[in-house]
Amino acid sequence: MDIQLTNTLTRRKEPFVPADPGRVTMYVCGPTVYSYAHIGNARPPVVFDVLFRLLRHVYGEKAVVYARNYTDIDDKIIAAATKAGEPMEAITRKFERIYEEDMGALGVLEPTLKPRATENIAAMIAVIEKLIAKGAAYVAPSGVYFSVGADEDYGKLSGRSQDELKAGARVEGEDDKRHPSDFALWKASKPGEPSWDAPFGAGRPGWHIECSAMIEEELGSPVDIHGGGVDLIFPHHENEIAQSETAHGHPLARVWMHNGFLTMDKEKMSKSIGNIITPRELLDRGWQGETIRYALLSAHYRAPLDWSDDLLEQAQKSLDRLYGAVLRLKDAAAVEAEAPAAFVKALADDLNTPAAIAELSALVTAANNARKPADQARAKAELLAAAHLLGLLQDDPEHWFRASFGNEAAEIDRLVAERVAARAAKNYAESDRLRDELAARGVEVMDSATGSTWRRKS
Repeated sequence: MDIQLTNTLTRRKEPFVPADPGRVTMYVCGPTVYSYAHIGNARPPVVFDVLFRLLRHVYGEKAVVYARNYTDIDDKIIAAATKAGEPMEAITRKFERIYEEDMGALGVLEPTLKPRATENIAAMIAVIEKLIAKGAAYVAPSGVYFSVGADEDYGKLSGRSQDELKAGARVEGEDDKRHPSDFALWKASKPGEPSWDAPFGAGRPGWHIECSAMIEEELGSPVDIHGGGVDLIFPHHENEIAQSETAHGHPLARVWMHNGFLTMDKEKMSKSIGNIITPRELLDRGWQGETIRYALLSAHYRAPLDWSDDLLEQAQKSLDRLYGAVLRLKDAAAVEAEAPAAFVKALADDLNTPAAIAELSALVTAANNARKPADQARAKAELLAAAHLLGLLQDDPEHWFRASFGNEAAEIDRLVAERVAARAAKNYAESDRLRDELAARGVEVMDSATGSTWRRKS
């Protein structure tokens, strides 16, 4: 199966060809762990989780090495630790744990590697020393800076020219850098801040050098795929390219991929604006993790996606239809099946999740129409295999419908049991009354030779 991916660097969709099919490497920029991730922050891990699943499907599970880092040293982390009166590590470990719990609830698989910035300081220092030795970086009282002028093709990822970079590039505390667009590789030590010794002076790393060093240390460069949100194209990924390629003399990544913004009321979601909602809040409100995941995958990853309760409600209805098909076939024999070629082809076309979801819907129709036991078994197996590549249908269908009703599920169970007893006693008037009461609660009861099950009514 050929995979086509849109490469931000070349600005076109192109065949994906890993350097070594036996070791496919992917690096995705992870969170800065000082607070709860908002739902916009959840889009990259969900999107690249689907790509991780697809790559493992095509090349084999053991062949794909996926690294997603933690930035655990940063101005915002220092400020959060100071405000809380706690050690910086207590803050970062707390929000690492919360992030992993939230992403796990959204069905995100564990990456192969989860490097922390603070555990790779030596690798960062080594890259900075290389850049200083090459004359591409210089030491100033406030830290060490990369000289953007030393990179002739700086701006190739974002398409920004050197002239465009001059305006507004000053950063507070960096008045001693030589050019406005030069960026910090290392920040000189300040009282009360974490600090590491280095040949060019004690201090802490700048943001951009972290990922360059961790890629080199954990995966080796060039990696096959480097991913993240579209907001990282400039300056983060542009600066990664400049410092890495200048230091090592070869590309940092073969393919650069970026997912689009998540908006709320058509405005970019941002902690600074305050128009955010977190996965944790959505889960606490009763939305199931798969519903949130489905909503995030309902648009093409490169397109913007406007977040709303309407989007979640549509995702819930779509998943109910999928789980309803699995529930109807709960007694079908368990057989092995691959995801159908049409489904995989849709997903392999630049992660076209809307097209893949459409193929999933066609599989549901086939499952609902299957009558022969062998056809039912195959239809169920194909539906589950395809859904797995999207990280969907991972719950037991009966639990899925129960969970969506929350505390009301126990009352529904009681009414269904009473209806079963009424049918067994041939008290059809009572059975019909209970059926109508359940219908009024939005519940559909499905009777079969092996018993009665229920689900939310379409």
